[in-house]
Amino acid sequence: MSTGQALWRRVPPWAVDAGLVVLAALDTWVNLYGEATAFMWACAALGCAGLFLRRRFPLAVFLLTLPMTLFMDVAVAPIAALYTLAAGSRNRPLLAGCALLNAAAATLAWPLSDTFSRDRTWALIQFVYTLATAFAPLLFGQLVQARHDVARQLVEVEEAREHERALYAQSVLARERAQLAREMHDVVSHQVSLIAVQAGALQVAAKDPDARDAARTIRTLSVDTLDELRHMVTLLRASGGKETELTPQPTLAGLQQLMANSGIKTTLTGGLPPGISTTAQRTVYRTVQEALTNVRKHAPGARAEVRLWHDAQHFGVTVTNTAPTRPSVALPSARHGLIGLKERAELLDGTLTAEATPQGGYKVELRAPTQPA
Repeated sequence: MSTGQALWRRVPPWAVDAGLVVLAALDTWVNLYGEATAFMWACAALGCAGLFLRRRFPLAVFLLTLPMTLFMDVAVAPIAALYTLAAGSRNRPLLAGCALLNAAAATLAWPLSDTFSRDRTWALIQFVYTLATAFAPLLFGQLVQARHDVARQLVEVEEAREHERALYAQSVLARERAQLAREMHDVVSHQVSLIAVQAGALQVAAKDPDARDAARTIRTLSVDTLDELRHMVTLLRASGGKETELTPQPTLAGLQQLMANSGIKTTLTGGLPPGISTTAQRTVYRTVQEALTNVRKHAPGARAEVRLWHDAQHFGVTVTNTAPTRPSVALPSARHGLIGLKERAELLDGTLTAEATPQGGYKVELRAPTQPA
């Protein structure tokens, strides 16, 4: 915005209206001084004073200024009234009618009886001239109106962009929260549940009372930590959407280490096709991790078998465990693990099934196409 525009916007509207009234009064005095009658001065005064109300009643003020055009060739008051009407109205036929009415009033001679004695050619020329003069403030008023509309639309577009950017930021934050919830469940709960199971086993096997108390304390703290983690994961998932992958993430290279640290007797058989994507490797890893975590929680003493497989169209992993040999430790669970695994499988256009086996164990199987659709 230029300095002139800034200064103009600081001028109060009443001051602008007062200036127009003074300018219209001077114009009237210059044109009518020494020739006007009391009636003409009254009409001119009414038209000039009406400019104070031009913002609230633009059409009425324009009609009040029409009598002035009978006495004056070009009057400031009708031009100002036409501009105000055009700047605030979108009724194009009304504006054209007002311009024609102003031109007709300016073409008439005062007194009216002299109108029909004038040269008709000159009257037509004067009508065209005054019509062009009347359309000038109308066009300028429409231009100002269009400029205000464009400025308002630009503001609305900017606000819409800001809103869109805020929504995008919120969606990114929601996806990150969902991913964080998944990683917390997959990684942290994996380790804490292992601590709880090992502490429970130590509590049962230890001969020293102090050692049993320490193991009980560790198991209690682990269970409480898992419970707090479950609530935190639930909170994060409440505002989450589909996942985004964070790096670095585990792949099949860490599968042997995962089974070695699980505390479960686990065998690994089979293999996957070469060249599968990192996302697919990560999904297989998380499936095995979650399955082994559930074995520790719900099937103490069980053995597990991890079988990697593939054929011409599909690949997958099947984790099967035997029936538990010891009573399980009561650990909190919200079943978010299997839900997260199903979501990961859907990203590969695959499926995840989890069901009990006839021998009293449990089987978790991930199945996905080699070439996703």
